[in-house]
Amino acid sequence: MTPEMKNRAAALLDAYKAKGLKIATAESCTGGLVAALLTEISGSSAVVERGFVTYSNEAKTELIGVPADLIAAHGAVSESVARAMAEGALSQSLADVTVGITGVAGPTGGTATKPVGLVHFGLARKGAATVHLERRYGDLGRETIRRRAVEDALSLLEQALR
Repeated sequence: MTPEMKNRAAALLDAYKAKGLKIATAESCTGGLVAALLTEISGSSAVVERGFVTYSNEAKTELIGVPADLIAAHGAVSESVARAMAEGALSQSLADVTVGITGVAGPTGGTATKPVGLVHFGLARKGAATVHLERRYGDLGRETIRRRAVEDALSLLEQALR
């Protein structure tokens, strides 16, 4: 991750620490990159409660309680699954704020309706409605799509503080 992203992550952690809030992540296409970025910062254990890498549909169901019928009906890369991932991470952790990320990083796996570069995010907070964000980055390459998804996840976590 870039020095700018590390600085941004450090500022985010400081802000959460100041408010006494904890974060958890539920990541699919990013494979734990958000949690990895946050935990690169010394002292992150005061804020990062846990991270779930739920790459498979089974992991989404078993670890964070995403209903299998929801995945079957909408597909793993969908608004409803991103929301359920964030909500599941909230219920399966001691965190106050969680982010769920699911998408198609490519270069394979895209379809006409779910192209490479499509990423859905869910942001869940105790006592608040779950927020959804959809991004269509385009087929920019796996590394770029995943990096942009991490940046957008940070933006959502920053928004949750406002």
